[in-house]
Amino acid sequence: MTAEDAPPAIRLSPMEVPKASDVLANELRERILSGEYAEGTPLPPERELVVQTRMGRTTVREALRILEVQGLVRIRAGRNGGAFVQHPGEESVASTVELLIRGRQMRLASIHETREAIEPFCARLAALHRTDADLAVLDAANDAIVAADGLEEFLQANVDWHVGVAAAGHNEILTGMMTALSRAIFAATATKGFVDDEVRGITVRAHRSITRAVRDRDPDAAVRRMGRHVHAYAEAVLAVEDRTAIALPDEE
Repeated sequence: MTAEDAPPAIRLSPMEVPKASDVLANELRERILSGEYAEGTPLPPERELVVQTRMGRTTVREALRILEVQGLVRIRAGRNGGAFVQHPGEESVASTVELLIRGRQMRLASIHETREAIEPFCARLAALHRTDADLAVLDAANDAIVAADGLEEFLQANVDWHVGVAAAGHNEILTGMMTALSRAIFAATATKGFVDDEVRGITVRAHRSITRAVRDRDPDAAVRRMGRHVHAYAEAVLAVEDRTAIALPDEE
């Protein structure tokens, strides 16, 4: 057999073998998301997972840590501790959006554009689906805005009100997004001097008007008033600094 007649050499492409911890995390994640494990269900103790999976203790711990970061388990220390299943909620959405905002160093203008796109619809849902408990949250936030002494207290009460409107619509995705957007705007404006008595007065009046539409179950008025409010607020902020990048403070 000549060299020309020899069969071609067999070549294989490089293969990536998943880490054992990723395999275990994926298996547990699918069981949690499918509903097989109910909220609050304790996962087997670490030593039992080692026996069941035949994986090392370090691998098991790493898999649980992955799920904890993803918000799918909470880990408690102590005698009655362990890993407990928790299902994703608004905070999971908020954390993901916050990472996107910080990681991309998004301009404040982009944050306000997103807010203007979704918050009027949040107000519509609030007017349609609000409960008495939801109204109590909005009223408390409005009272806190009026009573706020400093800028930070005012901005926090403002965040509470806007998130409260989204929560009153009972749409977890929109509530999570509004939580992230409101936190980002808070972080960008907490050191700015544009929030004077006039701005605070306008905010109080706008919030009360929107709250009234929500209380009256008037979705059209809620959309119209919220649209005017968030647009006016965005213009006031961006007139001071049009290209502010968001960099939320690191968690302690």
